[in-house]
Amino acid sequence: MRYPEVRNYIGDGFQPADVQLLDVFDPSSGEVISRVPLSQRKEVDAAVRAAKAALPAWAATPIKERVQVFYRYKALLERDIDALAALVTEENGKIASEARAEVLKSAELTEFACSLPQIAAGEILEVSRGVECRVERFPVGVVASITPFNFPNMVPNWSIPNALALGNTMVLKPSELVPLSAGRIAELLKEAGLPAGVLQVVHGGQEAVEAICDHPDIAAVSFVGSTKVAKIVYRRATANLKRCLALGGAKNHLIVMPDADREMTSSNVVASMSGCAGQRCMAASVMVAVSETDHIIKRMVEQARAMVPGKDVGPVISAAARKRIIGYIDAAEKAGAKVLVDGRGAAVKGRDGGYFIGPTIIDQVTPDMAIAQEEVFGPVLVIIRAKDVDEALRIENASPYGNAASVFTESGGVARHVMEHASAGMVGVNVGVPVPREPFSFGGWNESKFGVGDITGRGSIEFWTQAKKMTTKWNSEAGVNWMS
Repeated sequence: MRYPEVRNYIGDGFQPADVQLLDVFDPSSGEVISRVPLSQRKEVDAAVRAAKAALPAWAATPIKERVQVFYRYKALLERDIDALAALVTEENGKIASEARAEVLKSAELTEFACSLPQIAAGEILEVSRGVECRVERFPVGVVASITPFNFPNMVPNWSIPNALALGNTMVLKPSELVPLSAGRIAELLKEAGLPAGVLQVVHGGQEAVEAICDHPDIAAVSFVGSTKVAKIVYRRATANLKRCLALGGAKNHLIVMPDADREMTSSNVVASMSGCAGQRCMAASVMVAVSETDHIIKRMVEQARAMVPGKDVGPVISAAARKRIIGYIDAAEKAGAKVLVDGRGAAVKGRDGGYFIGPTIIDQVTPDMAIAQEEVFGPVLVIIRAKDVDEALRIENASPYGNAASVFTESGGVARHVMEHASAGMVGVNVGVPVPREPFSFGGWNESKFGVGDITGRGSIEFWTQAKKMTTKWNSEAGVNWMS
């Protein structure tokens, strides 16, 4: 194997676990590169105990001192960007430019955490003569973050910097499919000066997740993954009286109007559907082509056909994922859809065991087809035809998901109409991937998010803290009323 067996990070370092091991694959070759422990309740409990022991001292550390760790951590991410990106490529399959962009986004997320002393400052007001009210924010306690396979470096950094900078201690449970980056994150934070026990990394599958949801000493849980599992995690965590924010799947609709700029639209749509092999919750998966848009579709087909698997598009995460995605394409074609660009036969020389699918564009899809309704999570774009923007919005609104939507147009009025009426938490205009940049928060609507608030930016402050309201009166001559 290229890497030694993965170990949990508990307390001040890596710890062995006497549990079953699962193979970790390089998606580009199908080779086993490591093995990861499938931790059980015992290992989760050990991690929580370490986090609980570290909590009082860390929570008592002033926030301006806590964020000094993250100033240093950001510098380390930038110092080691090449090695960190290469690790993402090995365990997730992203092409080099995508992996590098992921690590740069982690640095941006960390930069926001460094600004929390200014953003999360308390409030104070003299509410009546001699009486002051103030609000201060305190950490929730021991928290947990359960992260997916598609961004092994970035998504852990959606939660780690903010949650820890705000005074919590954490148990991170990364996807068992991509365990290597999480261990490296823990090492860099230790190098940056994070005290022992403030962050633990526990690897595993379903039992580890259930143990996190059930553990009485974990106060809050964040989750990113499929909608099916997000619902399970949200129900189980809240049933155990924890606060929970669970981000689920997506079926993002890009509405393309006939007046849209041909080159900008085609390049943005193709990049959105094929970037990261389509394995991101912000990927374009449905293009709603309004009226006469064949000139744009023709250009999209040219661009998609020019993309080279292994160079421009990486593999999907597993053999099972590849089989499932091809099944969706097969079913759509059988139901009458027209495959304009077919990625099912993609192959990469020297990587015969890799899980590659080339960019795929399917036209004449109807809203009732499974490929139009369900999250495919691959480099596949379906095209549904609509006569006008209102019909396009009805198609978008009918989706149970609500992560993102975009409109491509040269009309400000049409753009505003779509922004107001799309049923999605993140909406773009002439943007294929409308991800908010810090300090704006990431979070969808409907069955793309369960819980209140957002997972990044300003919206995360409320989730990772609890407010304490304080009223003081030192003036003995201050008035007395029924509230006194």
